[in-house]
Amino acid sequence: MMRRRSLLLAAAGTAALPASLRAQPAWPTRPITMVAPLAAGSSVDIVARTVADGWSSRLGQPVVTENRPAANGTVALGQVARSAPDGYTVTITGQTSIAFNPVLYPQLPYDPLRDFQPITRIVAVSNALVVKRGSPFNSVADIVAAGKANPGKLTYSSGGVGTTHHVSSAMMAQMTGFEATHVPYRGAPQGILAAQTGEVDFAFFNISTLLGLIRSGELRALAVTSRERSPFLPEVPTMQEAGVAGYEMSTWIGVSTVARTPAPIVQRMYDVTKAMMAEDAVRKRLTEIGFDLIPQPTPEEMVAIHRAEFEKWGPILRAAGVKRD
Repeated sequence: MMRRRSLLLAAAGTAALPASLRAQPAWPTRPITMVAPLAAGSSVDIVARTVADGWSSRLGQPVVTENRPAANGTVALGQVARSAPDGYTVTITGQTSIAFNPVLYPQLPYDPLRDFQPITRIVAVSNALVVKRGSPFNSVADIVAAGKANPGKLTYSSGGVGTTHHVSSAMMAQMTGFEATHVPYRGAPQGILAAQTGEVDFAFFNISTLLGLIRSGELRALAVTSRERSPFLPEVPTMQEAGVAGYEMSTWIGVSTVARTPAPIVQRMYDVTKAMMAEDAVRKRLTEIGFDLIPQPTPEEMVAIHRAEFEKWGPILRAAGVKRD
């Protein structure tokens, strides 16, 4: 009799819980796929692998990183959007996927605000304007003067149309009044190599992917895109200090999963990410390679951040004339 009464009380207590807590899914019970929508060696790839390692050690299941670089990540993100909302497919998102691609790709295979459930932000990153060793350009003013004297003749590389590398260069040209030719590559490593070898005249890339080459002297940094000077390149002026008033481009990189993933799974993803980002070893690794550490907003806060980014960057990109070449 006592046992029957205990079971009834337990059942009543369970029924009183919110539905999201009553239906706790067993997760994870098999490997998770972490989709990196840009090339191996890019900042997105570095963050994807960092998160994958941190999750694997805490969840007891492998988290396998898959690079799917094509059309600025649109193909990969479209595939993620069509995946089952069961917690076994996650991806890296940021300004590029949420705010840039909708301007560049009218037939986008995903809805940036409807198809993903954001988990949190991981890091922020700024870009640096670089030229090769021995370049005749020693300042932003030198590039601007050459661009105005030779409209369309200067070239710049990027890791693909619509990347922050592309947008940074297009913004500089538009804000200073010269034309340059965009040379998109399949990924950041190839675009950086083009700048290093002189295939292009200048380029902007994430500081985290440039630090080694700048410190070795293979590339020379002329400016950084953040509002304040970068702690990684304290001797390098900001674009505003270099004479481009109002210029700023700092971006964040985060992790998302498929929309309609059960709330308890989303919360577990957030909890393990937050725990990972509190580890000294992880923080040290990320800062050593040039990332800025930032707080981790909750999934609910990230929904608002995604919408704000979507609304902010569309007008900026259109004003800068950023388009598919």
